Order: sequence, then structure tokens, then C-alpha cells
Amino acid sequence: MEQRTKRTYRLTERAQARVREMAAEYGVGGSQDAVVELAVDRLYREVEAAAEAQRWAAAATDPAFIAEAAEIDREFGESETWPS
Repeated sequence: MEQRTKRTYRLTERAQARVREMAAEYGVGGSQDAVVELAVDRLYREVEAAAEAQRWAAAATDPAFIAEAAEIDREFGESETWPS
């Protein structure tokens, strides 16, 4: 298990109430600490996915990437197929 450390953050009363509610009334994570950790992990994955989508969108307009993808398709497109 990953080591935990104590850290204090300043949250609005509304955010604190929501964390308490999710832990106590909805059983999310089992504790208030777990609720915050789950929320941070989820937000991180969303930000990471958005950044990756942005990189793919940029690649789709990059002539060098398009040329390389076309070359790979020519090299492997006909010889590599998925089993039926």
C-alpha cells in the first residue's frame, strides 16, 4: 500500500459538506480521505485523456505524421489482418 502523508487543503464549506455526504450517506470510498483521493484520481484521468485527445487531433493535421501513418499502412495494410 502506498504511504500516506498528512496535508491540509483549504476547501469551501460546500466542498467539505459534499465530501462528508458522499462518504457518510453514499458510502463513496469508505472515508472522507478516500472520497478526495477518488476525486483527484478521476480528475487526473480526465485531464490526461483530454491532453491525449489534443495530441491526436494535432497529429491528424501534421503532414509528417500523416505521411508516416500512410507509409505504415502501405507496409502492413495488406499483410496484417485480424482473424475472422
